[in-house]
Amino acid sequence: MHKVKTLLLTVGVLLASTSSMAAPATQAASSSAETNRQLVVHFYNQFFNQHDTDAAAKVVAEDYRQHNPQVPDGKKPFVSYFTGYFKQHPQSRAKIIRSAVDGDLVWLHIHSTESAKDRGQAIVDIFRVRDGKIVEHWDVIQGVPETAANSNTMF
Repeated sequence: MHKVKTLLLTVGVLLASTSSMAAPATQAASSSAETNRQLVVHFYNQFFNQHDTDAAAKVVAEDYRQHNPQVPDGKKPFVSYFTGYFKQHPQSRAKIIRSAVDGDLVWLHIHSTESAKDRGQAIVDIFRVRDGKIVEHWDVIQGVPETAANSNTMF
């Protein structure tokens, strides 16, 4: 019986020391993820709300991969595309409703409008961040309907 108690005590000590060793790594990963989220949120507000296309120069990677079929790959083509879009739609805005992060992936739930009279679109943007740069983007876009089958909003 004494050997079993000793074994259980040893296992308990090992588990406790292992979990305390993992805590700093988990905290570092959490801090890195939050840094990624803040980087994307800051970029998004500058780029899509202030129409500051120079914001991309600081955080979008040269080899940026785009999964929206209307927007080309690469930082320069991405900036060029939205420079034209912002000229055509100077009142466009993209309100961040909520954001989430999991490691190198940052999700934004957006209400995007082209003018004050526009019902807009509900968008989920997903960005992948590597070494402080946005390297990849996916989105899912749905128009905000005039009526709905429920009383919930899309936001």
